[in-house]
Amino acid sequence: MSTLKKNKRIKRAKQYSLYGDLKPGTGNKKVESGKPKYLGGNGRKTRGITKRQFKRNLQTIRVMEDGKVVKRRVPVKLIRSGVVEKAVKREAFTMPEQGK
Repeated sequence: MSTLKKNKRIKRAKQYSLYGDLKPGTGNKKVESGKPKYLGGNGRKTRGITKRQFKRNLQTIRVMEDGKVVKRRVPVKLIRSGVVEKAVKREAFTMPEQGK
């Protein structure tokens, strides 16, 4: 295996451990007709089942990784839960430095 492939695999594994699997999940979409029994009908009947994908709600944000700021596509679920924190451009209520 070449070093390039090895480095790519290591990088991908690291990203997987941080953000989880970003691939969409699969499932079915059901189309039903009829009135439910609890509402006095004869019951719901399935008219069609099609495959579909449950896609993650990915947002591109700036994240701190190994002391560097990088852009990553991260699920909103991880941002809300506090697993991933956005990179801070500068602290609130402070003046920017003159050198920058």
